[in-house]
Amino acid sequence: MKNIFKALVVVILSQFLVLASYAGEDGTKTLSNSNKPVKDCFEKLNRGIFAFNQGLDKALFEPIATGYSKLPTPIKNSSSNFVSNISNLVTIPNNLLQGDFKSAGTNTLRLIINTTLGIVGLFDAAEAMGLQKLDKEDYGQTLGKMGFGPGCYLVLPVLGPTTVRDTIGTIASISGGDPFYNISVTRDTHYFSDFDYYATKATSAIDFRAKNLGSLENLEENSIDFYAAVRSLYIQDRKKKILNSVGITDSMDDSDWEEIEG
Repeated sequence: MKNIFKALVVVILSQFLVLASYAGEDGTKTLSNSNKPVKDCFEKLNRGIFAFNQGLDKALFEPIATGYSKLPTPIKNSSSNFVSNISNLVTIPNNLLQGDFKSAGTNTLRLIINTTLGIVGLFDAAEAMGLQKLDKEDYGQTLGKMGFGPGCYLVLPVLGPTTVRDTIGTIASISGGDPFYNISVTRDTHYFSDFDYYATKATSAIDFRAKNLGSLENLEENSIDFYAAVRSLYIQDRKKKILNSVGITDSMDDSDWEEIEG
């Protein structure tokens, strides 16, 4: 039943993404050129989902993140280190796909050291040994480096802001590109279950939300249109990450969120 549900989700998303990638007043394809501006092809729908997400955030995620932020710093650091270590399982294959073998080697060493000496990533032992933490990479960034444009801007229920390209990247992760997803959700091994995967994702989301309690509150209070402000921030953040991936220095100001993808 779980595999059937996953297949249905992938099929529905894929069909929606095909429509989204061709959307626009001129009917031209918006996914084929990475230099094209991001179109908000479904703004009315996106705003409705954004309002739903905001209500959910106020009722659930913000209170949890507020409580999390009050935990002792060592606990928060260990939690953040753990989810960061797990994220290397997606970052490393994307380093390889982007041809960045040096970063792939560094992240592989960090993963091995932190998983062992760092007690499953709770402590950043690799940094203490001189291996600095590098930027995360994902399949959306890799597609961007390959020249694929962002396509339409989307807001997904619960998951929040994204684009056609980034959503395709997410589908790539759950379709075999994320080793942790493969051994926990897809195969549900003796050692890991789907609960472990989703608990890790929830922890990552809470950690991100807690780090940005003040910045998001300030953004909402000082924005005439909060939806437009979040959209702009997300698009700029993703553009910056992709430019860094291809070795281009970006001239935009560094006003984006600390970890937009969580």
